[in-house]
Amino acid sequence: EFTEFRKERGNMLLSRKNQLLLEFSFWNEPVPRDGPNIYELRSYQLRPGTMIEWGNYWARAIRFRQDSNEAVGGFFSQIGQLYMVHHLWAYKDLQTREDIRNAAWHKPGWDELVYYTVPLIQEMESRIMIPLKISPLQ
Repeated sequence: EFTEFRKERGNMLLSRKNQLLLEFSFWNEPVPRDGPNIYELRSYQLRPGTMIEWGNYWARAIRFRQDSNEAVGGFFSQIGQLYMVHHLWAYKDLQTREDIRNAAWHKPGWDELVYYTVPLIQEMESRIMIPLKISPLQ
């Protein structure tokens, strides 16, 4: 299945970028998950010089987003585009995603951490992904 996908993807691919990433120490290591799930990859281009500050805020913020085991992994770039952060989240569906994200705003302290992290961001992108059958993240 993957070989077939790779051939098809090659016909659609215009460009590709690579990054070497390290995981944030305060996130759990990604582990295989039963599905079905959808995944959201949130990518943040930070302002130069703000990575440590971002990490310090998220070391506290992650506790607000672990109630439903949705936090899969948090990574930052070491080679390639620098000051790049990726958060990977798992949800049963888009409605669950919306419910979990809205619930975070009702927790005391979440709004304050968002307030301090938003100015560190230059650019942000969110992608919804569906895993292939061969993925350990289902």
